[in-house]
Order: sequence, then C-alpha cells, then structure tokens
Amino acid sequence: MLVPHLLFVRPAAAAGALVIVTASLFATEKVTSTGAPVANCGDSLRLSWEPRAPRQGALFRIRVSGSRGIRLTGTLAEQPLHFVDSESDSGGAEAFAAVPIDAAAESLGLVLRCSTALSRDSIVAQIETARANYPIDRLTVAPRYGTPPDSATAARIRRETERAVAVAVQAHNTPRLWNESFVRPRDSRITSGFGRGREYNGTITSRHMGTDFAGTTGAPVRAANRGVVRIVDAFYYGGNVVYLDHGAGLTSAYLHLSQQSVLVGDTVARGQVIGRVGATGRVTGPHLHLIVRYGNITVDPMSLFELAGG
Repeated sequence: MLVPHLLFVRPAAAAGALVIVTASLFATEKVTSTGAPVANCGDSLRLSWEPRAPRQGALFRIRVSGSRGIRLTGTLAEQPLHFVDSESDSGGAEAFAAVPIDAAAESLGLVLRCSTALSRDSIVAQIETARANYPIDRLTVAPRYGTPPDSATAARIRRETERAVAVAVQAHNTPRLWNESFVRPRDSRITSGFGRGREYNGTITSRHMGTDFAGTTGAPVRAANRGVVRIVDAFYYGGNVVYLDHGAGLTSAYLHLSQQSVLVGDTVARGQVIGRVGATGRVTGPHLHLIVRYGNITVDPMSLFELAGG
C-alpha cells in the first residue's frame, strides 16, 4: 500500500511564496533543495497563495508554478481543490480554497498531489491563517424572532438546509462554468456584512453567514457569474430563493426575493437578472441576502469579489 510521507515547506521572502519540499509516494523518498527540480514530477514546483494569511471565513487562491505537463489535485479543510491553467503564469496552475469561519487552528494543512505518467508525489504545506474579528449586532426584536420553531417548522428548516448543502457539495462534481471574474449581484451599499454575530434580546443565537445588499422591492438581482440553477423555491428563513452552481466547488444563493426569474436547470450568464429584491422569509424589510459557498464551507462573498480575475 502506498503511504504518503508528510513533508514541510518553509516560507520564502514575501507574497506567501513557498519552496516545496517533496516526498515520493513510492518507496524512495526524495527531498529537493531550493530551486532544484522535483525528480518524480519533472520540473521543480513553486507554491504560493494570496492573500498570504487568508482569514477565517474567506476564499483565497492557491498557485503552483512549473506544473506544465503535471496533473495536480489536492485538498484543504476537507474540500477538494480544482486546478486550472493560470492566466498569470503560462506554465502554472491555480485553484480556489476556503478557510472555515470556525477554523480553530492558526494554520491549515494543504495536501498537494502531483502525478505524471511515471510517478506520483504528495506534498503537505501549512498555510498560516488570520483570525477574523467579526462584530456582534445586538438586536431587540419581536419575541417570535427569538423563540425556537415548533417541531414541524424545525423539520422544514432541516429539509431546506439539507437541500442547500447537497447543492454545495454537488458543485465539486460540476465542471467550472465561468471564465470571467465574479461580480456583485447589486451595486447598492452593503447593509450587513458577513460573519457578524447576532444577539437577539440579549442572547447570541447565530452568525450572519452572508452579505446583505440594500434595495427596494422589485430592484434587479443579477447572477454573480455563469452557473446552473439548482434551486428555485420558497424557504422558511430565506423566503423566495435562487441557488446557482458555478462549478469547481463554488455556489451562490440569493434570498428574500420578491420575484424569481429563472427555472431549475437553466444556465444563466454572468450579470443576468435572476430575480428581484424582496422581503420574503424571516426579514424585517426588503434587501438581498447573498450566500457564497466553497463546497460545504460558507465564505464571505466579498472575498470572492476581491480575488482579481476570480
């Protein structure tokens, strides 16, 4: 049985670049010196990511240079990585990855696997993460917003949550559908950011796992990028919702809509109007609530928009 050896990498000078130290998955372990070729994979590989210390609850980009002719796969935070040719490096590849909002460790282990017709290698790198200090909103609301739902409502919420999670997980099996960067679904101001704690009537009950965009009822909501419509329905919390699968692990969800303009199975274009702002579901006024997930990890939508060329 092939047993991977866990090896480490040390930071280079800046920009989060790392010189890879590799080990063969076969019997003979090979360790490279700085800049030397990785014998089993062909050319030497260089690993980097941006930002250098990705924060909790954020997407970031992993890059591998010198990977021409090498098949790359990997995992981080129990999610597979989907490498594509890099636009900024003609001989490299890149992939998105995500840091869970509740990541307790100060670093995450990236497992990078490379294979050629003759060999397979495995590399483990430790990516330092940054702690995110999300604020807490202290709200006084009507009692019905702070009491647990009855059993029938709770069962409905579980079913809807399971459907949303299934779409998120399935996105790892959908080919990447986009070629352009992601765009905001609305140009309006943000009324509530991602990760904020919600304290209802003196008790912290949840976190705000999305971004709220201002809008009056009927204002257009646009798809953040090309994708396939997976859910069009009315959810207990989200009201009228649309869920898009963008492939390569990425999904986006648009909540509280007054109108849904697409059907399940539709392929939508980047910037296409898919619905209208509303106040359906558990809300106190009209706005768009946007959710972005990488696999089953919910991330700050702004971290996706901030990745140039995303």
